[in-house]
Amino acid sequence: MILKNKWLMLGLTLMCFVTSCGVYSFTGAAIEGRTINVHFIENNARTVVPSLSATLTEKLRQRILSQSSLSQVNNDMTDYDVSGAINGYDVTVASVTGKETSLLNRLTITVSITFKNKLNEKANFVQTFSRFADFSSDQNIQNVEVKLISEISDQLADDIFNKAFVNW
Repeated sequence: MILKNKWLMLGLTLMCFVTSCGVYSFTGAAIEGRTINVHFIENNARTVVPSLSATLTEKLRQRILSQSSLSQVNNDMTDYDVSGAINGYDVTVASVTGKETSLLNRLTITVSITFKNKLNEKANFVQTFSRFADFSSDQNIQNVEVKLISEISDQLADDIFNKAFVNW
């Protein structure tokens, strides 16, 4: 009985140590720093939707801050720095019927991200991320745009977070 309690105490102590040191989180992320600056992501796409930059920037910030112990700092004296630009906002045909009419349309958003890890420069990257969502061709893009931008921004934020901190 005493041996069982010692192993339990050792396990709890080790778990507290690992989760409080800031190196590991239950998301699988290895984060050693304390601060991050997620810059406003500019919209350089041919089609500019006014809410897109703000939505994507906020979703990325929230994803990082909610899944880590990092603090957002608006200067260059941080452990991590994320900047980028939206390069693509495109609506295309995703599926056609036998009558050669559009059944589904697809909204694709593409963003280029520069990630700087000032604690480990080998982890730095510049990468393009792209995600899409389909919608019925009988819907007008303006009627579903806000919902689709939110969904795609969530996916892009996950992809960027995983590349920066989980590195699958």
